[in-house]
Amino acid sequence: MPAPAADGDTPGTTPARDTSAQDGSAAGVPAPASSSGTGGATTALGGSGTPAPTAAELLDFVRRTAQDTALVASLPLDPEGRTWLRLDGPGGSEAWLISWPPGTGTGWHDHAESTGAFTVATGALREHSLAARLPTDGWKTLELNEGVDRTRLLAAGQGRAFGRHHVHEVLNESGHEHAVSVHAYYPPLPQIRRYSRTGAVLRLEQTERPEDWQ
Repeated sequence: MPAPAADGDTPGTTPARDTSAQDGSAAGVPAPASSSGTGGATTALGGSGTPAPTAAELLDFVRRTAQDTALVASLPLDPEGRTWLRLDGPGGSEAWLISWPPGTGTGWHDHAESTGAFTVATGALREHSLAARLPTDGWKTLELNEGVDRTRLLAAGQGRAFGRHHVHEVLNESGHEHAVSVHAYYPPLPQIRRYSRTGAVLRLEQTERPEDWQ
């Protein structure tokens, strides 16, 4: 990918319907207000008091890190499940080196208020994502509109950046080859929301916090 975008998928105007209303009706889901206003904007600061890293800077970091062959080779590979190594990301961001055994994946999830980026170091990963801005809370079940699904196959050296509340799943579809990737998030992940999906219906299943994965 020659350049990142805050979110590479264009949001639909009416991406989903809330089907968890108590009266059983389907409420329309408006897109949230933009976080990139032009008037009176202030620059976000990282933990060290320096400007917070942008999505482009996170993508640049994961790309450069993925080229560190010694680091990538140092990650133990487990045929039974994913392994990972915590890294120091730029500007106080959170970063991970992750291995993916054949046939493994994340399931549908988002990263709450964090922007992020990831790049494949070895192997290949498939990303399924939603080109939709979902409501951040107050719902359990949504019916997705047609046309919101996106998919991309990322080979070694390829990656992408994404904005807040990006909903996706990442898979290693290979039947025999491990994949390794580098991920970075800013701010460090406050939570991960996990979803199940049946056809067009997306359901919030659980919310994980840092103590659940660190």
